[in-house]
Amino acid sequence: MDMLLTVLSALLDPSNLLVIFGGTVIGIIFGAVPGLSATTGIALMLPVSFSMTPVTGILFLGSVYVGGISGGLISAVLIGVPGTPASVATCFDGYPMAKNGRASRALGIGILASFIGTFVSVLISMIFCPILARYAVKMGPWEFFSLCSCAIILVVTMSKGNIFNGLIAGLLGVIISTIGIAPIDGAKRFTFDIVNLYSGVNQIGLILGVFAVATLVKNFAKGDTKTPDIDTKSVTGFGIPFGEFFSYWFLIVKSFFIGLWIGFLPGLGAGLANLVAYAQAKASSKTPEKFGTGCDEGIIASETSNNAAIGGAIIPMVALGIPGDTPTAMLIGGLMIHGIDAGPLLMVNNRELVYCFFGVLLFSAVLVLVLQFFGMRTFPYILRTPVCYLYAAILAICVVGAYADSNTIFNCGLMIVMGGVAILMAAGNLPTSPFILGYILGPMLESNLRQGLTYSQNGFVTFVTRPVSLTLLLIAFGSLVWPFVRDRRKAERHLSGTETEMEKMSKVFDVKED
Repeated sequence: MDMLLTVLSALLDPSNLLVIFGGTVIGIIFGAVPGLSATTGIALMLPVSFSMTPVTGILFLGSVYVGGISGGLISAVLIGVPGTPASVATCFDGYPMAKNGRASRALGIGILASFIGTFVSVLISMIFCPILARYAVKMGPWEFFSLCSCAIILVVTMSKGNIFNGLIAGLLGVIISTIGIAPIDGAKRFTFDIVNLYSGVNQIGLILGVFAVATLVKNFAKGDTKTPDIDTKSVTGFGIPFGEFFSYWFLIVKSFFIGLWIGFLPGLGAGLANLVAYAQAKASSKTPEKFGTGCDEGIIASETSNNAAIGGAIIPMVALGIPGDTPTAMLIGGLMIHGIDAGPLLMVNNRELVYCFFGVLLFSAVLVLVLQFFGMRTFPYILRTPVCYLYAAILAICVVGAYADSNTIFNCGLMIVMGGVAILMAAGNLPTSPFILGYILGPMLESNLRQGLTYSQNGFVTFVTRPVSLTLLLIAFGSLVWPFVRDRRKAERHLSGTETEMEKMSKVFDVKED
């Protein structure tokens, strides 16, 4: 009861209410504008949270997170362009429904499904985080090293493109995290006698460079600066009776658990959850031919799953200090900026902060529901903002944010350099998810490896003799090897099928010769 009163007093404080409201609106805007995302929004708002207290700062960033994931459905429905990767599948049926004069219905379905996915998943994470953290406290450096390794490998193997590209990106992130003074022996590593690098690569500079500057440059380079035509005349109310919406209860439950599980797996998140849930909904539907023509089920599956991934991603972030997706990696960065270490002890040392974070996620889910309901005819006009003005404003915010973090021009230059690195990575087909996860988990990986070797008399043997550590390492090894085994089996099946066809053809020719 005391904790509930503490959370309510923090959430209902007038200044915090204003911050939460502003963060939610900012998140919706970043989610609605194509090319931007919740990740970009959090990255840009990290410097803004400097002057805030830790509680107010995490309330602000949490509200941006929820608003950013939910806001993507606006552009997905109205112009057929997903505002975020989390709403890609929403375009498949949301836009055709809007073109058929049912924009209100498409937006209403998406808003209700988003609310259910976010609110219920956060409630579940509130239940499981303390349980998981209780067991995680008993883990030693051997288990945490294996856990970090497993998380990076899972992201590498499940990221798009060549697995070797993912490994290179993850390794590059770990290498960049080692720049600076070593944590134990104080050795200078890769600093090149640059004083500004003694404390390592600045997190704000790297994040703004990789997720803001690089995104702006890549989007502007495409040359598509035309503002879309938007028709909002038919947008009124929710557009669908509640009884009809909840008649899809089985699909809602199934899509919810798909999103929750995919969100829990490190590095995947809402971008994959909405596509998997959409595919499952189409595969199990009695009328799969309606998908892609403006089907209610397609929007429900996509928006329920991508928002359910929020609660799933929060569980490893809070209980283990492992980001479930890229936005939660940004949130961990926000905690570190305020001097708070994410991990199992977070629930012990900063219990009030954790439950305030859960509270703002629930409160923001309700606020997003209300704002999107009343803003159905207002928010779409954000999409008409000329791209040249929008991108210029964002770039200015990036420069100010990078400078404010360290009061040095060096950090602004670092931001530009990291933006160039991200562009080169994109040109080389290197994914950014393993890169940022390697950078975030690199210090934790190194410190636990060193501690494990220091505490053990058997060297590396201890890492494979402790059951939990061995299990995590086996999972990492299996996930790394499985793609090669799978591809080999596919090739063998294809070869055997080809041989079968050749045998059939030879028999036909034998018959003709007879």
